[in-house]
Amino acid sequence: MNRIEARMEKLKEQGKKAFITYMTAGLPDMKKTEELIHVQEQAGVDVIELGIPFSDPVADGPVIQDASYRSIQNGTNLTKIFTSMKRVREDGAQVPVVFMMYYNTVMHYGIDAFVDKCAECGVDGLIIPDLPFEEQGELRQSIEANENAPILIELVSPVSKDRIPMILNQARGFVYCVSQMGVTGNGAHFHDHIKEYLAEVKRVSKIPVMMGFGIRNAEDVLPLKEFIDGAIVGSHFIRLLEGSDYSAQVVDDYIREFKSELNA
Repeated sequence: MNRIEARMEKLKEQGKKAFITYMTAGLPDMKKTEELIHVQEQAGVDVIELGIPFSDPVADGPVIQDASYRSIQNGTNLTKIFTSMKRVREDGAQVPVVFMMYYNTVMHYGIDAFVDKCAECGVDGLIIPDLPFEEQGELRQSIEANENAPILIELVSPVSKDRIPMILNQARGFVYCVSQMGVTGNGAHFHDHIKEYLAEVKRVSKIPVMMGFGIRNAEDVLPLKEFIDGAIVGSHFIRLLEGSDYSAQVVDDYIREFKSELNA
C-alpha cells in the first residue's frame, strides 16, 4: 500500500481529518527544505505537498508564483530536489510526500525516467494541474509499470460537474477539490455553491476528499467539515514560512493548532 493510502486509512480508522501543507522546494535553500520536512512530520502533518519550481505555474497565484521564481533564482532544479528527497528518506522520514508540479517538467526529464526516479527517491504522489484527465495515458502507463511508482492525485473543480465520476473512477490516494475558481491564494472566498459541489464529490468518491485553495486556518473549513476528509493549506503556509524566517517552532505550532482545531 502506498504511504498516502496507508495514512488515509489510519485517519479513517481514527475518525480524524487530514491536514496537508504545501511548501516550495528550495526555499530558503535545499538544506532548510529537508529540515522543514522533518519538522512537519514531527508536528503531525499528514501529507506534504512539495512544490517543484516552474517558470509558468498557471494554477498558482502571486504568493506561490513568487516563491517558485525565487527558488529557481536560487538554482533549485529537479535533480537537486530528487537528491534531497532521497536524503530525507534515508534520514528516516516516513511522511507521505506529493510533488505538486507542471507537466513540462516531467516531459523534459523524460516520463519513464521521471517515474523511476520518483520511485527510487520515495516520492509518494503527483499533482499535475495542467495535465487533463484525457491526456494522462502516457504517464499512467509509466506509473503502472513500476510497483513503487507514485500515485497520480486527481483534481476536480466546481465546473467539473458530469466529469467527476469519470475522473474519480480509478483515482487513488485522495481527491483534491479546488474550492474556488481562479488561482491559489485568494483567501477563503469559496465558490457560491461549495456545499453542493463538495457533497457531490463526496457522494461519488471512493477515496478521501480534500479541500484546497484559499484556506488559512481550520476555522475557514469548519462549516464544511461534514463534506470533506481534510484540508490543504498552500499560499498561507508559504507566507507563514517567509514571515517567520522559516522558523521550525512557528511551523510546529501552526500544524499542531490546525490539526487540533480541525479534529476538535
